[in-house]
Amino acid sequence: MDYTIRKLREDEEEILEDLLYEAIFQPAGGERISRDIIGKPELFKYIRDFGRSGDRCLVAEADRRIIGGVWVRKWSGTDKGYGYVDDFTPEFSISLLKGYRGRGVGSALMREMISLLKGDGCTQASLSVSRGNYAVRLYRKLGFKVIVEREDDYVMLLNLRQ
Repeated sequence: MDYTIRKLREDEEEILEDLLYEAIFQPAGGERISRDIIGKPELFKYIRDFGRSGDRCLVAEADRRIIGGVWVRKWSGTDKGYGYVDDFTPEFSISLLKGYRGRGVGSALMREMISLLKGDGCTQASLSVSRGNYAVRLYRKLGFKVIVEREDDYVMLLNLRQ
């Protein structure tokens, strides 16, 4: 499959809602969660006012269509994501449209973002992932390590100094 990875343009930021919805882990075989869930404050904050300092987004495009994306945010104050580590550590979110998963696009997006973060001088990055999500294997292959185990998810950290 041919695709390109590029930065998200300002005029495309509405795609973040689609990507956020697709980023929500939904086990196979179950009924899909209503799209309204992305309006919940604890989820919508991952894309609200996107573009502030520390925000970055890359998208994968195939056939002139965005098929996935990876974005990072730095949290501060009381505004924290599920994978929050500290105010200096960007937290990853990644999403691929269903028909494009398992083809290496997610790995390529993650590697490209990791490269950008290293270029920015970041020393580490974090993420939160549901325990049952198949992506845990991908994150481990990329070097993320579990630092917090909660009932439903893991917080994982990647050392960017290596």
